[in-house]
Amino acid sequence: MSELISNTPVDQESAAANLAPGRWERFRNSTFWYSFTRDKVAMVCALIFALFVGAALLAPILAPTSPYDLSTIDIMDSEIPPVWAAEGDERFLLGTDDQGRDLFSTILYGMRISLAIGLFAVLLQAFLGIVLGLTAGYFGGRIDSFLMRVADIQLSFSTMMVAIIVLAVFQASFGSELYSKLAMFMLILVIGIAEWPQYARTVRASVLAEKKKEYVEAARVMGFGAGRIMFRHILPNSLSPILVISTVQIANAIISEAALSFLGLGMPVSQPSLGSLISSGFEYIFSGSWWITVIPGIVLVVLVLVLNLLGDWLRDVLNPKLYKG
Repeated sequence: MSELISNTPVDQESAAANLAPGRWERFRNSTFWYSFTRDKVAMVCALIFALFVGAALLAPILAPTSPYDLSTIDIMDSEIPPVWAAEGDERFLLGTDDQGRDLFSTILYGMRISLAIGLFAVLLQAFLGIVLGLTAGYFGGRIDSFLMRVADIQLSFSTMMVAIIVLAVFQASFGSELYSKLAMFMLILVIGIAEWPQYARTVRASVLAEKKKEYVEAARVMGFGAGRIMFRHILPNSLSPILVISTVQIANAIISEAALSFLGLGMPVSQPSLGSLISSGFEYIFSGSWWITVIPGIVLVVLVLVLNLLGDWLRDVLNPKLYKG
């Protein structure tokens, strides 16, 4: 009797579930993980990026001082060189800037702002580009022609040119005080809106290939609406190029923010980003205080390089035509 009970369908299903590999095991057996563990460049870049993100998130804990706390800043400590220099001070590992702020602490907080602007600008780009790309590719006709012509017009203007014009007009119209309060929001908005055609054109191309397949026709026959077909069926099969673009676009957004801050149209000095740090120390570089610009510049270059290398690796892994094993 006990043998009959143990062989019931419920017991067989539970036994099969126990034998089935878990999500982590399936991930470890995937081509993605196989490629990652055998690509030293990808592993090193992922480690460096994780360290940067972790240091930025833990800035209030890791930073010796806060650049926003005026009680910890002494103007008499300005332009102190790094600790390894002859005139360095052991209190300041990477020296201080022209305002007397600890450069190590300021870089940690600056990375938080630069990474936040890059991430949220790319999220805005992706949202606009995915929605418009899905709409253009799925419906086609006049909607497709109109949206793609708008994208072509948008691509004919460089991101920096659009950002400089918009931010300069906003700053001149509403004043520097209001702009300093809304600088982060404005940078995310301008960079995000200026770059959506990159996503739209890529998603549209994927939709044109996917909508002719049998599973889309089956979804139509079952009576599913256009929105459900686009977002629940076609979009998941178009995520690979979106992930690749996003990695590269985060790096581009960080560079755009740094360039705008260098031109005085980005983050204010009171809210330091990597770009504003480079800008604030540029006038002192020839007077001997090279570290104020050079060290944040090195951090920015490494961060952007790591993101671009990760994007190249993702492109090779997620594109079967390029991936060679």
